[in-house]
Amino acid sequence: MQQEAIQEITQAPTLEALQQVKTKYVGKSGLVTKELGALGKLPPEERRARGAEINAVRQAIDAALQEREGILKRAALDEKLASEAIDVTLPGLPLPAGGLHPITRVYDDLIGIYQRMGYEVVEGPEVEGEHHNFEALNIPWYHPARDLQDTFWLEDGRLLRTHTSNMQIRYMVEHDPPLKMVSRGKVYRYEATDATHESMFHQLEGLVVGEGISMADLKGTIAEMARGLYGPTAQVRFQPSYYPFVEPGADFAVYWNNPRGESKWLELGGCGMVHPNVFRAVDDLREAAGRDRIYEGMTGFAFGLGPERIAMLKYKIPDIRYFYANDPRVIGQFRGELG
Repeated sequence: MQQEAIQEITQAPTLEALQQVKTKYVGKSGLVTKELGALGKLPPEERRARGAEINAVRQAIDAALQEREGILKRAALDEKLASEAIDVTLPGLPLPAGGLHPITRVYDDLIGIYQRMGYEVVEGPEVEGEHHNFEALNIPWYHPARDLQDTFWLEDGRLLRTHTSNMQIRYMVEHDPPLKMVSRGKVYRYEATDATHESMFHQLEGLVVGEGISMADLKGTIAEMARGLYGPTAQVRFQPSYYPFVEPGADFAVYWNNPRGESKWLELGGCGMVHPNVFRAVDDLREAAGRDRIYEGMTGFAFGLGPERIAMLKYKIPDIRYFYANDPRVIGQFRGELG
């Protein structure tokens, strides 16, 4: 039996065939197992010698099984490695290259323009308190301007900021004039969406404060920004408008060559001279923080614009909703152009 078993083991071509041989001889109902079970029928004087003989056969069969299993496993591994080998000399599969989002690129352009003019770039919280978002900017709770900036409120009384103007207050509380800063980030308003409006969008807010700052400085700054974006022939238009935190206030627009072929002025944002009430509110916050009241009597201007509108103009995108639709057919058009 031992010779037959070892012969079958050495001739087993696969691990499955080897398992069958193992079951045949040393399995639960195998031939060797049955011999061990029959020891109880032998006389006591024969049982010990017969048991030793059967155990020796089992050990020889187990050793042969273990050796053959190792050989078959190595052969199976070698075959698998040979069949799944990678030719490292072949060219790799090309992966799609990413690129900057159009809004990110416009942000970079704007920040570069204002940094060259000496502005500091700051960022601030998107979840803001009511005082910094409204009241310190001359928009008390009863002011009708709040209807135009309805937003999303948290249960603790805070809100998602409706503009980046909150950073004007925060920056002036911590810094003394003269100063020049721009802040960027996302803002939120609860309003219907259309081709030029979204409930979440981006803003770039600017602030300049010092002695003798005038509306002429503001107009020159906006014109320089437009020339930096669109070249030396860029046209900018100002028209009177009302904003609670500036006086006087204005809207500014750039002449837009619409991709549908209808050239028109595109409003980019609002601006104006900082309202004296804003300076007084800043001094109140500074006083509460143990700092000097130094802003009352100062002059300055502020402006805010949306990168989405600029990207629409620069890259001829007709609908603001395309920026957030996650459609690779839209954004993929600018992969090469936007790096």
